[in-house]
Amino acid sequence: MPGLAAVTALVLCAVGIDRTPGDAGRPVAARAAVGHTAARPEIVPRERWLGDAAFRRPPVRYAGRVSAVFVHHTDSPNGYDCADTPRIIQSLYTGQAGARHWDDIGYNFLVDRCGTVYEGRAGGVDRAVVGAHTQGFNVGTAGIAAIGTFTEGVPVPKAMTDAVAAVAAWKLGLTDTDPRARVNLVSTNSLSRYRAGTRATFTAVSGHSDGYSTECPGAALTARLPEIRQRAAHLQGRR
Repeated sequence: MPGLAAVTALVLCAVGIDRTPGDAGRPVAARAAVGHTAARPEIVPRERWLGDAAFRRPPVRYAGRVSAVFVHHTDSPNGYDCADTPRIIQSLYTGQAGARHWDDIGYNFLVDRCGTVYEGRAGGVDRAVVGAHTQGFNVGTAGIAAIGTFTEGVPVPKAMTDAVAAVAAWKLGLTDTDPRARVNLVSTNSLSRYRAGTRATFTAVSGHSDGYSTECPGAALTARLPEIRQRAAHLQGRR
């Protein structure tokens, strides 16, 4: 994927960085809640795509728990070979952490069209790492990015939606959160759809556009969110 396309994608979909509060101290691993949990999917570590592109970054920030996930698309080309996914993610990272001087890649996880899940932001996939994916609602949430552009009429691969559901089921299961449930989040940034300090209600699996004024994750992927929620709930053993 050309570097220019990656940087353009940042403006259109990954607008989400804000200096929200979070703990920068010693990370504490999340413990699975007693109740409805899901198996952790296979996750490719960030070292597989980072290579020699690492930028210096400040300490990782953590929230107390993950109560919701926001689904994104990267607004980048769809016709890639999945073997090239690490290079694509590195290009996104270079645009965000390099050209735009973010502290890291914004997304906690990225999923390619073959259904492979990649670790995004540093800090530990099983921890409540504060990302930079949904401005105003980065604390206590996880960002899952589908690699591609999923505007109206664009097919969304089933392998991709199944993988998004698997990540959502596992992360939300750590706090026994039903992916279909309504959750309350407090905005930390008035540039979101809600003024800072406002308590807003979301579905536990929501799209980027629910929290920020954007077309992301695209009409086609947005239309698949009910299916993703239901699949995630099933993976947690819910009816």
